[in-house]
Amino acid sequence: MSEPVILEAVRTPFGRRGGALREIRPDALLAHALRGLADRAGIDHVQVEDVISGCVTQAGEQGANVGRLATMLAGFPVEVPAVSINRMCGSSQQAVHFASQAIAAGDMSYAVGCGVESMTRVPMFSDVGGAPDAGAVFQALNSELLERQELVHQGESAERIADQWGVTREDADALSAESHRRAAEANRHTGREVLPVAGLDKEGREVELSADEGVRETVDPEKMAALGTVFRPDGVVTAGNSSQISDGAAAVLVGDREKAEADGLTPKARFRARVVVGDDPALQLMGVVPATRLALKKAGLSIRDVDWIEVNEAFATVVLAWADELKPDMDRVNPWGGAIAHGHPLGATGAGLLAKMLAGLEATDGHLGLQVMCIGHGMSTATVVERL
Repeated sequence: MSEPVILEAVRTPFGRRGGALREIRPDALLAHALRGLADRAGIDHVQVEDVISGCVTQAGEQGANVGRLATMLAGFPVEVPAVSINRMCGSSQQAVHFASQAIAAGDMSYAVGCGVESMTRVPMFSDVGGAPDAGAVFQALNSELLERQELVHQGESAERIADQWGVTREDADALSAESHRRAAEANRHTGREVLPVAGLDKEGREVELSADEGVRETVDPEKMAALGTVFRPDGVVTAGNSSQISDGAAAVLVGDREKAEADGLTPKARFRARVVVGDDPALQLMGVVPATRLALKKAGLSIRDVDWIEVNEAFATVVLAWADELKPDMDRVNPWGGAIAHGHPLGATGAGLLAKMLAGLEATDGHLGLQVMCIGHGMSTATVVERL
């Protein structure tokens, strides 16, 4: 069996909704990431045998197989195929899994797992009736399904998690402030994985965005505490302790180790585990716990063996409940901050966090990395990599 390895991983800076990346179409944003990936890896475009692209809201400018459109826009030969997939927030992490599995099977020598989401230009829920609210989602679902299974908004799930694991508003706000602090520190030393993008400032003047736009240098605890809750009047979840709506793209080049080394390419990491699990759709975000346990079991590791852990900060309550179950060293969890600070461009986040984690392992001379993401309707993806 061929051994899939990660050869290069890049991401754009994540932009705020309506921010510096507002005028860039999602296909162009992904094309920028794909060009940058190939250039940094030093691989001829024609050697790529497939491009698997994650994207959640596949409508409008993100419809019509945005992965294929972006691949052509990036200047790849028309002989390079592409497909767009939707595993919700885990989409581009799953894309990387699919790419590596194709290589492990011997079907390909090189493939790209990538993702994109412009939440400014293609609002969430545009693919289920066009209305940007949770009500439209449930109106579009099959009534028979709703009779069989309780499906709720993710914000309600985040509140249920707070109830079940005893997460307080103060706990969630403290994690949020720490996320911004860590991300601000990381922004002062732009990671090698970040691929700058030409965007626009508030006045419409061209600027180069080279760091995540939503990160706050300082967080005022009083302002944080004054924010109203979103999903329950007496709840925990606020806009301040949840992930930011963002724009961004990311891409990861995976190759067969023997072929890559023969071609003069240097592998960065190998896969120790790739998993996806289903879980309770009502809690829906706590699939990160069984996914983590399964990934660690497959890798033959304990949580204490892992040097760098990325747990997507969709909501602070998810990370805190996950930590209560797994008992990790929290200094190793999201060391450069998470989605509460740098944003969560849905279809791009998985590949983006993997790129960030690899850059972090290189910067700290770490060896093992774990990435896990909560997913709507009760799923989770997890990856364990070993730096080479």
